[in-house]
Amino acid sequence: MKLLRYGPKGAEKPGLCDAGGVMRDLSGVIGDIDPTTISDETFARIAAIDPESLPVVSGDPRIGPCVGRPGKFICIGLNYSDHAAEAGMELPPEPIVFFKATSAVCGPNDNIEIPRGSTKTDWEVELGVVIGKQAKYVDEADALDYVAGYCLTNDISERAFQLEHSGQWVKKGKSADTFGPIGPWLVTRDEVPDPQNLAMWLDVNGKRYQDGSTKTMAYGVAFVISYLSRFMSLQPGDIISTGTPPGVGMGQNPQVFLKPGDVMELAIDGLGAQRQSVVQG
Repeated sequence: MKLLRYGPKGAEKPGLCDAGGVMRDLSGVIGDIDPTTISDETFARIAAIDPESLPVVSGDPRIGPCVGRPGKFICIGLNYSDHAAEAGMELPPEPIVFFKATSAVCGPNDNIEIPRGSTKTDWEVELGVVIGKQAKYVDEADALDYVAGYCLTNDISERAFQLEHSGQWVKKGKSADTFGPIGPWLVTRDEVPDPQNLAMWLDVNGKRYQDGSTKTMAYGVAFVISYLSRFMSLQPGDIISTGTPPGVGMGQNPQVFLKPGDVMELAIDGLGAQRQSVVQG
């Protein structure tokens, strides 16, 4: 299934995208798509419903973040071998783990706000993993059973804040408002048989900058879930953004960064597309 949330910010309703691409309302079935409802049991109940029996959503509503009120937004840094080469850095001996503030979460097509004082706002197309049940000390062989589904994420990053400022435990350059677009859909795991074989791309103003695949991840989804579950319990609705392939603005020669008026378009096979306009915050 392709689950989604639609409507004004803070008042989103749950929905799904049927096989014909029609948006259907789920608010008569569940209250929201959030940590209280994300589970195999809820998804099985929804899957048993004939989508054509659900009301059609009329008009062209805003698409909200595909998960409401996630408890954690965990990111994995330098997780693609070709991106590490682009950055001139060695692959880390263990996954690099950092948090993005959950207040950064926004809809897939919402405007991206360049923070005040920013000089190096950048893009990163990434595969997002949404946890479906508590994961603690999980074996790698079982790790994908803890996935509710997958989504497209854009890990917007302010490189000067990230790399040139001191005093960081949570990344200052990763957590600004609107720096975490997720969606359009939460695609349930049964529709993604191999998360390590997904093509992904990102354009800025019509120019292709990123064109990669999850094949080049240094640490795959199952390993990352197992690894994280050694240090913290993962809860339903938690999002893991798993790293980016090469082609970020910081890696260009000369470097390229976002400015007001720019438009980003990005997609991952089977997980939908995003389109964001850049504005001054």
